[in-house]
Amino acid sequence: MSLLGVYSICEVGKDAAGVAGNMFAFGLFLSPIPTFRRIIRNGSTEMFSGLPYVYSLLNCLICLWYGTPLISPDNLLVTTVNTIGGVFQLVYITIFLIYAEKARKVRMLGLLLAVLGIFVIILVGSLQIDDRAMRRMFVGLLSCASLISMFASPLFIIKLVIRTKSVEFMPFYLSLSTFLMSISFFLYGLVSDDTFIYVPNGIGTVLGIVQLILYFYYKSSSTENYRQPLIVSCE
Repeated sequence: MSLLGVYSICEVGKDAAGVAGNMFAFGLFLSPIPTFRRIIRNGSTEMFSGLPYVYSLLNCLICLWYGTPLISPDNLLVTTVNTIGGVFQLVYITIFLIYAEKARKVRMLGLLLAVLGIFVIILVGSLQIDDRAMRRMFVGLLSCASLISMFASPLFIIKLVIRTKSVEFMPFYLSLSTFLMSISFFLYGLVSDDTFIYVPNGIGTVLGIVQLILYFYYKSSSTENYRQPLIVSCE
């Protein structure tokens, strides 16, 4: 087989993995809907926290910026998944702000403005770097760190599952979506030889497998409950 043929197969494989990752990401983006249905129904945010959605927005914005041609070439599917994810987070944050009490509303607005300010600093700061390789490394490292912290966030849920021997706060479809999206973008990054994509998603894949194993091990002793605010990851 010619080098051109091998390259074409790799490109098709990369695109297929990226499209699959975008599709599976919808499972993550839609996972907080039960929480927000409850908030709307009760007209109150109760004890739910809006912090995960603000943090997820920052993650999506950084990864979206990394996927643009100004930072890394041929990563359109990274841009699309994080654009969609960012829109979902903005919708969730808006609903939270509508139903939150005044003190929490002010605090959430402050966090949102801080996140947008941080992103603007990253965007403007990275554009000041003339060397494209250095610019990519700067944004890539931020993107990688953000993704790893997002994928590591379910560790407290894993600890809770082991301690309580219950999967009440670890919904199956959320864990499955995390695993499928992570492995899709792990393969996407591997084929394109992009360390900043395959390293964090490789970690996400491992954590997704752990969650699925724990779910099937403990599911007989618990009933799923969606009251827990869900953390959403992109890319």
